Amino acid sequence: MPLNLVEEIKICEVGPRDGLQNEKRILTTEEKLVLIEGVVQAGFSVIEVGSFMSPKAVPQMANTDEVFQNLKRKEGVEYRALVANLKGVERAAACGCKKVKLNVSASKAHNLANLNRTPAETVEGFYGCMDAARSVGIEVSGSISMAFGSPWDREIPLSDASGQAYPTQVYQICTDMAKTYPQVAWWLHFHNTRGLGIANIMAGMQAGFTRYDSACAGVGGCPFVPGAAGNVATEDVVHMCDEIGIKTGVDLDQAMKVSRQLIQLLNHGTDSYLLRAGKSSDLISELPTGQLRNQTLK
Repeated sequence: MPLNLVEEIKICEVGPRDGLQNEKRILTTEEKLVLIEGVVQAGFSVIEVGSFMSPKAVPQMANTDEVFQNLKRKEGVEYRALVANLKGVERAAACGCKKVKLNVSASKAHNLANLNRTPAETVEGFYGCMDAARSVGIEVSGSISMAFGSPWDREIPLSDASGQAYPTQVYQICTDMAKTYPQVAWWLHFHNTRGLGIANIMAGMQAGFTRYDSACAGVGGCPFVPGAAGNVATEDVVHMCDEIGIKTGVDLDQAMKVSRQLIQLLNHGTDSYLLRAGKSSDLISELPTGQLRNQTLK
């Protein structure tokens, strides 16, 4: 049965921000710059460099200003950051960030834990942020956390920060949102908390969505979500797409190199399947011809 998938997708590498914001070890500016340069070399055209949150709340992102100031920008690559309020926009403008993302949670409890405001209060504050950003030439995008479910409440109003999304739900919500808001360029952001991240991306592609977030080595997790686990691993997503003929524009070997560098810096393993098992093509090429035939027949 045909899967009716899209022919090409765009991936935003969120490892430098969402991947690092819950880590015990805080990477230096220089370490982050090396990782970001590696991501650029892998072919990513959208990178989430960091966030302009309170350094007290998210110390892992305290050096985002310095990272932006020292970036070797490549033409055609979008370097974006997450902001929570007007002060974040002002910091973005001061260090040369040209794209910011505003976020609100569909869950009142999560929004209070994350931003100490209700969703309505957060959205109300967006107007000032957007005016300030536009006045200095900064592009603005938005995102909704807990769009697929929340451990606190059952609101489902497109980021799966809690890792509760499942494929049929993803397909239904995506088709509904695309039909209701056809003018919106949607991004999907999945965590692999319960092992459904890749399946959810497949469901999103079946619904016609072509933009996805992922993190090198599958690092990440929201500091304010109980039992938070990592994002879908970039290399796992790219490998899947390579195997089924969907274009990403990403060099898988280079992406894996960056992921290995990251886990060495963090000094712990991750849930990346590809870093653990390697590419399917590498396994096949290493088998003797006779063994390959036997493996195929089994």
